Amino acid sequence: MKANIHTEFHRFLHRQDKEHKLGQRGMVIWMCGLSGSGKSTIANAAERVLHQRGRTTAILDGDNIRAGLNANLGFGDDDRLENIRRIAEVAKLFAQQGIVTFVSAITPRGELRDVARGILGDDFFEVYVKASFEACAQRDVKGLYAKAAKGEIAHFTGKDSSFEEPMQADLVLDTEENELEDCVDLLLESVKNRVIH
Repeated sequence: MKANIHTEFHRFLHRQDKEHKLGQRGMVIWMCGLSGSGKSTIANAAERVLHQRGRTTAILDGDNIRAGLNANLGFGDDDRLENIRRIAEVAKLFAQQGIVTFVSAITPRGELRDVARGILGDDFFEVYVKASFEACAQRDVKGLYAKAAKGEIAHFTGKDSSFEEPMQADLVLDTEENELEDCVDLLLESVKNRVIH
């Protein structure tokens, strides 16, 4: 612990109290995969279903976080590591409040996913949203692949910077093989027992 910093432990209102009131358990559904693989699309659709079921949720989207909290970070190795560390720490705060939290972030290397897992512990549920570079480039919903092809984006994951497929993800959602609705159903079925209080 750093000098002169003292963690505040809540003496009367515990995580279990908050989860009991919400009728759910907090957890972090960490969705990794290439840009354009469908991470945010699935997270948004799954959140909508959980909201309709009366669950309390939040989404930490990688692009939104980089536009605000992590606006000072680039895409080199050290900055990617710090980006993931910060997102994981924020997600941890949410989970401790009993909130089902979706994280949508490329998280291209096992080392980075291990950092998130180390911070989040048992709250961490890793989902690999799988789609090939070619399929994502064909979708190119944000126009990033076209820019990368022209050399306008440095350290582009899958082109200049590698993506390591997770070897032990809790769930793999192949968006080339499955429709959005099927992916959402698979995801929610997989976390059902962890969310219900």
